[in-house]
Amino acid sequence: MKVAFLGLGVMGYPMAGHLQAAGYEVCVYNRTTAKAEQWAKQHGGRFDATISGAVQGAELVMMCVGNDDDVRAVAYQAKDAMAPGSILVDHTTASADVARELNQALGALGLGFLDAPISGGQAGAENGQLTIMVGGDEAVYQRAEAVLATYAKQIKRLGDAGSGQLCKMVNQICIAGVVQGLAEGINFAQKAGLNVADVVEVISKGAAQSWQMENRALTMDKAQYDFGFAVDWMRKDLAIALSEARKNGSALPLTALVDQFYADVQRLGGSRWDTSSLLVRLQNS
Repeated sequence: MKVAFLGLGVMGYPMAGHLQAAGYEVCVYNRTTAKAEQWAKQHGGRFDATISGAVQGAELVMMCVGNDDDVRAVAYQAKDAMAPGSILVDHTTASADVARELNQALGALGLGFLDAPISGGQAGAENGQLTIMVGGDEAVYQRAEAVLATYAKQIKRLGDAGSGQLCKMVNQICIAGVVQGLAEGINFAQKAGLNVADVVEVISKGAAQSWQMENRALTMDKAQYDFGFAVDWMRKDLAIALSEARKNGSALPLTALVDQFYADVQRLGGSRWDTSSLLVRLQNS
């Protein structure tokens, strides 16, 4: 099967590599062509300097870019060159509105669309262990599921177009609260003179356990933040969730508060730090 992958960031680069390794015929596109060329040399697939060239003849077109504006810019270029009956799968974390918009625009051309945001971070992408939250038509989903499984440990369709993005908003809402709680706990342990590694070893086996604790507590204790999911990206995602909450009438007081805490981290110079850097704000208060 011919597939295309548009956008070779920290997530898209390894995801496209898994597709090529699984035996799909992959052509990639990246705004910086040198990166697409590098990917082709490393993985043995093809690259094209244009979106239209990359999607030519592909049955599935995956994309993973930055925000709503990027999604529109790439998708509207891709759709005019996509093969009849092919499917566009958007892995970007974007708004539910843009997902519904694209579903309608591509459907009018006889093309399929799935909004399929991902969770699992760079490590999940590199190890093929992502969680994919999908919105879109059931029949379209069934055609794409096996290909998506190439780089996923969990895939689930949540409903019609936009549902995947709504689920990703829930994911980010939950993470925001957990990371803030973990930051407060570690800051407390440090001030109390406790050995953080010992504390985490004990409490991670009980009700306080979380992915964030298992993967970020010790790096937080060592003030290591030059990796992972950047604060800028998290604020983008939380802005999407807060906007949707205003539309559906849900209250997100903790999410709004943590979003402002991340703004404090940005002012401290941490725009590109990992989201676990909320601890720095507490240490500087």
